[in-house]
Amino acid sequence: MENYEDRLITSQYTPEDNDIEVSLRPKELTDYIGQDKAKENLSIYIEAARKRNDTLDHVLLYGPPGLGKTTLAGIIANEMGVNIRITSGPAIEKQGDLAALLTNLSEGDVLFIDEIHRLNRSVEEVLYPAMEDSAIDIIIGKGPSARSIRLDLPHFTLVGATTRAGQLSAPLRDRFGVILRLELYSPEQLASIVKRSAGILGIEIDDDGALEIASRSRGTPRIANRLLKRARDFAEVMADGVITEKTAMDALGRMDIDELGLDAIDRTLLTTMIKNYSGGPVGLDTIAAAIGEEAVTIEDVYEPYLMQLGFLSRTPRGRCVTPEAYRHLGIEYKV
Repeated sequence: MENYEDRLITSQYTPEDNDIEVSLRPKELTDYIGQDKAKENLSIYIEAARKRNDTLDHVLLYGPPGLGKTTLAGIIANEMGVNIRITSGPAIEKQGDLAALLTNLSEGDVLFIDEIHRLNRSVEEVLYPAMEDSAIDIIIGKGPSARSIRLDLPHFTLVGATTRAGQLSAPLRDRFGVILRLELYSPEQLASIVKRSAGILGIEIDDDGALEIASRSRGTPRIANRLLKRARDFAEVMADGVITEKTAMDALGRMDIDELGLDAIDRTLLTTMIKNYSGGPVGLDTIAAAIGEEAVTIEDVYEPYLMQLGFLSRTPRGRCVTPEAYRHLGIEYKV
């Protein structure tokens, strides 16, 4: 079974995304395509903070992976004219790690914590006074002689990103003044992103080629940019270097990505449920054993998009494949 991290259409961050994402990230809000509602509100908050000569309120960004949460954090810092420090929840293991990060910030700086829902609870408690009062309490000594010292911090903006807002503790969530949800992109928005990326990377692409890549990118810019990079290879070797609709269709077909963005693993999951279990209901652990994948990976990585398409449903008795999925796979649906 192919590792889900090796899939071209995984929305999770992979090491190969690093070079391409860093060069393609917009630096200003006006260059950021899509997320119109979140972008509009954010521009007002930034403008108001700048007019008051104040720091921006703490911002929580949530939504599926690959939609541009890290990019937005960088834009916030750039628009506010301050530096950004980037870390992630799992990387901050001890209270001292967070204290070191906070005390090294300058006035107005942005601290970006990715996967903030995975912060250790004891570390999270250090954040509360830092977010509310720009101070941290440090315990010196142990036992009866231990005493608490309060250290003042520069005013800063915490930008937290999470794919699982429901796992965030209520006390932490309540301390964010700005909470923005990022939505999946439409094919038209993704086509604009693909054309912008192609321009930066020096790739020739026409409108139909961009839309073809966009329509198979599962609503996610990260996937769209990855597919663009792969389609370029096919265009250079098998065509005249220009990504047209035909070139894109041929390239994506060779990569086993169909017109809805499903790959071989998605189709294997659905066909296994149909052929072995009559389309369900079937338990998650049973599916995991049948296709040789971990249950948590199926739940977090594969199922959300299949459910969004209406190809899979979760019921109290287990997972069921819908008639729409049968039709897409060309398998006769028997009631």
